[in-house]
Amino acid sequence: MTSRQRTADSNSLSPRRRTVVKAAAATAVLAAPLAAAIPARAAEAPAFLHGVASGDPLPDGILLWTRVTPTAEAVPGSGLGPDTEVAWTVAKDKAFTNVVAKGSVTATAASDHTVKADVRGLAPATDYWFRFSAGGTDSPAARTRTAPAADATVTNLRFGVVSCANWEAGYFSSYRHLAARGDLDAWLHLGDYIYEYGTGEYGTRDTVVRPHAPTHEILTLADYRIRHGKYKTDPDLKALHAVAPVVAIWDDHEFANDAWSGGAENHTEGAEGAWTARQAAAKQAYFEWMPVRPALAGTTYRRLRFGKLADLSLLDLRSFRSQQVAVGNGSVDDPDRTITGRAQLDWLKAGLKSSDTTWRLVGNSVMISPFAIGSLSADLLKPLAELLGLPKEGLALNTDQWDGYTDDRRELLAHLRSNAIRNTVFLTGDIHMAWANDVPVDAGTYPLSASAATEFVVTSVTSDNLDDLLKVPEGTVTALAAPVIQLANRHVHWVDTDRHGYGVLDITADRAQMDYYVLSDKTKANATSSWARSYRTRTGTQKVERTYSPV
Repeated sequence: MTSRQRTADSNSLSPRRRTVVKAAAATAVLAAPLAAAIPARAAEAPAFLHGVASGDPLPDGILLWTRVTPTAEAVPGSGLGPDTEVAWTVAKDKAFTNVVAKGSVTATAASDHTVKADVRGLAPATDYWFRFSAGGTDSPAARTRTAPAADATVTNLRFGVVSCANWEAGYFSSYRHLAARGDLDAWLHLGDYIYEYGTGEYGTRDTVVRPHAPTHEILTLADYRIRHGKYKTDPDLKALHAVAPVVAIWDDHEFANDAWSGGAENHTEGAEGAWTARQAAAKQAYFEWMPVRPALAGTTYRRLRFGKLADLSLLDLRSFRSQQVAVGNGSVDDPDRTITGRAQLDWLKAGLKSSDTTWRLVGNSVMISPFAIGSLSADLLKPLAELLGLPKEGLALNTDQWDGYTDDRRELLAHLRSNAIRNTVFLTGDIHMAWANDVPVDAGTYPLSASAATEFVVTSVTSDNLDDLLKVPEGTVTALAAPVIQLANRHVHWVDTDRHGYGVLDITADRAQMDYYVLSDKTKANATSSWARSYRTRTGTQKVERTYSPV
């Protein structure tokens, strides 16, 4: 049975490289990084060198995206190039003989020559083909899919799930393998679509597989545009964007490491300009370059619905959060500190309570399940602390995740319990490891205490995980660390600390199942993919269990 028949009617290694002032690099002449950010054939203009994409599917619509290069010099971040009329066409067939919608938009330097078309009037749960045209040149054709009607009985949904793609650390083979499936209703990107660091400044197992553009840390609007443009030249990423709509949220590296509402760990106020300016530049470039439909200006929190089977609440856990605190002083429990902001938490609680779908999915950029280090040996504790942003003395807390904002978490989980809200599944990235967790109301007494929800965490596409940090063979760390982690965290059913890959989430009325896939070698452009494990949560249980085959 085809996929179309299935539907009825921090996380972060934080190298402190403050020995040089990078602000000077950010204002240097852009010629070299601009040239590096785009293929040589840019002279053939107008051209669609960054592919096409779609996102945020609705029952009657889809958001289409592309970037046109109208002249050779009009490369990302340049601010150059004329206004250019870009036509778009949507059809029911790849040959475009059955056109159902068309229109045009104007690409300008003010939006870095990116364009979006928010197409409405389409049929629900339907595959469409689309393309753009400018100056006699057609873009590649791409496929997308609308969401089921809000009141439709849907038998099955399938989503690809990814996060944490560091260009310099390897190739994006995970995207290629997801694209090759041909059975996705959509794919979720849970944050760290790009990374902000300069070349060699962020974990690559001491080997830069392919250099960033620009090569310096990105600070300005032009910088962020160039970096987004570089990512959009990746053939595997372009392939995935061309076969299914993306639903994306941001995490910290779309801005800077460990970002919060008023700054970031990887930002030096003054030497690197004002945080407000850098944050605004990062957000502007993100919305220019991503097929994301913001529900509110400057944020990614919004909600999508997929018939009666599932709704998906997407969070923004960077724009409103309080600054991360050091552990041990009780500040993590301060009710005046927040990871969501008051308005977003109220919106999330109200949406979960009023939902009438079978499943309530939450796109969540940092892990909500509590995590204690336990008695890890010193040789494992140090790299784990670096990866998670933990204090080197090993206190059991990651303050960049929900562990650093326990009052928000307590309020949300209590809301789920007191309102008997079932089948809430958090879908999470950020941590560069794969996890399958119950989300306990009280981790200290679990499993005697209740589980309020479940959580599936996907590993990184390329960003360094524990075996990379230790420079040991893949699987070595998991074998040693996973039993200790699980002993200290009884709600953790599985953790893989070492491998890179992606997830495939398959949902029916009876269960939500995550199949975890891993890559053979992130540094190889032709890396193969293999199934690793699967976990599911059955309806009404609020608990995870292992299942022994992928869907």
